[in-house]
Amino acid sequence: MNLAGPPASEPGMTSSPFRTLAFVVGFFALVGPAEAQEGPAAVALEGCVDRATTAVQKRYEGVSDLSARFEQSTRAVGVGAAAGPATTSRGRVVLAKPGKMRWTYEEPEQSLVISDGDTLWLFDPDFGEAQKLPSGGGYMTGAAAQFLLGAGDMRRDFAVSAVACDAERVELELIPREPASYEKLFLDVDPETGDVRATRVVDLLGNVVNVSFSEMRFNTDPPDAEFRFDPPEGVRVIEVVP
Repeated sequence: MNLAGPPASEPGMTSSPFRTLAFVVGFFALVGPAEAQEGPAAVALEGCVDRATTAVQKRYEGVSDLSARFEQSTRAVGVGAAAGPATTSRGRVVLAKPGKMRWTYEEPEQSLVISDGDTLWLFDPDFGEAQKLPSGGGYMTGAAAQFLLGAGDMRRDFAVSAVACDAERVELELIPREPASYEKLFLDVDPETGDVRATRVVDLLGNVVNVSFSEMRFNTDPPDAEFRFDPPEGVRVIEVVP
């Protein structure tokens, strides 16, 4: 199971739910590109890529659901401008195959991103607004979404390289082989268990979203109600057509 790139355009709401999508399309990280390697160092990194990729693939193929605390840092780049200061948010996430998710943002502002696999809701209580759109469309597309749905293959869907590798931590850089709404993903991986402990997503405009996880739990069988959303009375519903 995995996760990455924000929608090509943000329809209306500009609060934290849209920043979540940058992670979602790439769930399954840290820092920038690896320097060119030659000789024994290159061979060692390639072996590291093979081991880490196999561990991650095996780990998440065997996972039906997961829950965790998350901390998300978002650094947005304005058109023709340098990156602004990072914003940080925290909350809890529940993910389940196929394609179900619930991102509950608790601070600094409350918001919710939820999908039952067919319909995606983005709810901002401060705005009194909920956006409703298909889980497909342009918002969860490409190889990363397939990985989230349990049908992805990391080696097939991404060009994978190692940024760094040691016995306790591997950083993988994933570049999608097919056109996507993001440029690349970075995964911070435990090479022994295959657990993904953090992700970084870089979109086509240079915006960067980092998400780290704690208190991870697997295969707890969350109820379907976790992934349903009924707009509260008085909330304005906007249906977004991709």
